[in-house]
Amino acid sequence: MNRQITIERMNELIDIINEADYNYHTLDNPTITDQEYDKYLRELFDIESTHPEWLRKDSPTQHAGGKVIDTFNKVEHRIPMMSLSDVFSESEVIEFDNKIQKENIHPEYVCELKIDGLSVSLLYENGSFVRAATRGDGTIGEDITHNVKTIKSIPLKLTENVDIEVRGEIYMPKKSLEKLNEERKKNGKPLLQNCRNAAAGSMRQLDSKVAASRKLDAFIYHLPNPLEYGLSTHQESLDYMKKLGFKTNPNNRKVKNIKEVLEFIEEKGSIRKDLAYDIDGVVIKVNKIKDQQNLGFTAKYPKWATAYKFPAEEVLTKLNDIIFTVGRTGQITPNAVLDPVIVMGSTISRATLHNEEYVKTKDLQIGDIVSIRKAGDVIPEVVEVKKERRTGKERPFEMIKNCPMCNSLLVKKEDQADYYCLNNHCPARNVEKLIHFASRPAMNIDGLGEGIMEDLYNFKFVKTISDIYLLKNHKEDLIELEGYGEKSIQKLLDSIEKSKENSLEKLIFGLGISNVGSKTAKVLATYYGTLDKLMEDSEENLQLIPDVGKIIAKSIVSFFEEEENKELISKLKEFGLNMTYLGKKMTMDESFAGKTFVLTGTLTKFSREEAKEKIEQLGGKTTGTVSSKTSVVITGESPGSKYEKAKELGITIWTEDDFLEQLKGK
Repeated sequence: MNRQITIERMNELIDIINEADYNYHTLDNPTITDQEYDKYLRELFDIESTHPEWLRKDSPTQHAGGKVIDTFNKVEHRIPMMSLSDVFSESEVIEFDNKIQKENIHPEYVCELKIDGLSVSLLYENGSFVRAATRGDGTIGEDITHNVKTIKSIPLKLTENVDIEVRGEIYMPKKSLEKLNEERKKNGKPLLQNCRNAAAGSMRQLDSKVAASRKLDAFIYHLPNPLEYGLSTHQESLDYMKKLGFKTNPNNRKVKNIKEVLEFIEEKGSIRKDLAYDIDGVVIKVNKIKDQQNLGFTAKYPKWATAYKFPAEEVLTKLNDIIFTVGRTGQITPNAVLDPVIVMGSTISRATLHNEEYVKTKDLQIGDIVSIRKAGDVIPEVVEVKKERRTGKERPFEMIKNCPMCNSLLVKKEDQADYYCLNNHCPARNVEKLIHFASRPAMNIDGLGEGIMEDLYNFKFVKTISDIYLLKNHKEDLIELEGYGEKSIQKLLDSIEKSKENSLEKLIFGLGISNVGSKTAKVLATYYGTLDKLMEDSEENLQLIPDVGKIIAKSIVSFFEEEENKELISKLKEFGLNMTYLGKKMTMDESFAGKTFVLTGTLTKFSREEAKEKIEQLGGKTTGTVSSKTSVVITGESPGSKYEKAKELGITIWTEDDFLEQLKGK
């Protein structure tokens, strides 16, 4: 007997299927058979196709895919997605623990398997799935919502109507890769080499049906703001996310000390190949959120977590040649040219040899059989030469005396192992400068990667940074180049135009001023507000700015004194590049400038991030630990041990009201 088609039945089916998905994916406890599941799903499809006006965004049918987009939109993360520091040995794991113990913290840890996939941020409003984004550069990612919707283990509706953002890893199970490669082989397509690349490639599809067909999965492992949900430990965060319907990894474990961390690493390393998914290490996190806050962050990483990378797999291959490359600073690097070989799922044909001393220490000769591994499962390196395999036909290594690009005499700097080409007009140095300018942390010009930039340089379309903004005049010539179509060239030109709108810190970093990294570039941009003011200031004044010392100040002044650099800035202004900082400008205030602040307790008038931003705008900086170097401790409700330590050390203490008073009129 056919059931009557009603909206009530549709809602009932959605509840039944969503509960089944929760039990299967999150609890690993299936409560209905596959046949029942399929029957309910077919009935739901039938109702929705008959009454499309009833379709709910959280319907499980939306996992099927079908949306096609034109391009990936940029997404700004509400809370930055930071990466983790890496350690590669037992001694480095112990050193990580020692650093935490030195802060008078005796932590519990949570150990998690490091899934080899693609990081993702998921946003929910009122319990409904809203958006998914890649990590990107940590601040700006790409919107991949249409593809993430196809992953069944990612719920479209949570068990509670909460606003929440969580982070996790999208991965391709090993069986999914095997099936996918079987199909590709039948269709004469090249095989995908590993699960990680397959997962990342699936998320880059414009048509979500492709992603849906690849049977991806996901583990959720991080809640960036747990205190807002009344959670005091990372383990509680994992339990809460699981309760909401997210799939967390059953192999996670809370441990008491570093000894148990090492036992977990050994245990999981031994079963690595038996898992249904690829892992490349173990993530170690301090469990208590208050301890995490006290430890704080570096510019790149949290100090309360690290990723242990399993020892890399080694394979043998032949060293066919040693060639030399020139970096943007003029540094000369020898590189191994190898017989192509697959290491940890990737084909390797080149590996850095760092410098002359490295090659001589390893006694490498051209023609040697060498062992190769991927350090941290990422960067290929030559481990050792197999001297017993030598035939006598090998050729000794010789360090070059002249630059391989411009023939300038190389110089070895005092107390350094590296040789340098000092010719500022060396073609190779110019190419590296151009690549740096267009890179994601700098001007973030999509489509202008290393290979394309080298082509444009060799074809004489781009010789200087300013030439990038004249490429639109060569559109027809570019389209005629082999491998470049009208659509890809137009996309590149659009990205170049968009880069003109970047905030000042991106331009400062992109200029490649010696010793000025992305963090220093942001400090300079927030302080000066415009590039002209930075260019006009003195070395003495520069040294007064937080995080800018004598060496950096000298580098900045020297850079802007060069006539060539002045001409470049002038041209970039003519082309319409933004020369101002688009955020709130830093104002040096005597109550804040050069001082170190610690926030403790619960603030009621600001979020912690808002308070930090206001301090930094006035020239101060914040840290998570109270020490003799701390200038002021700002206390909210229930301040705890930091407040007590500040009193012991005689450090100035402000209440939140004191802080507000200091901010008046600023």
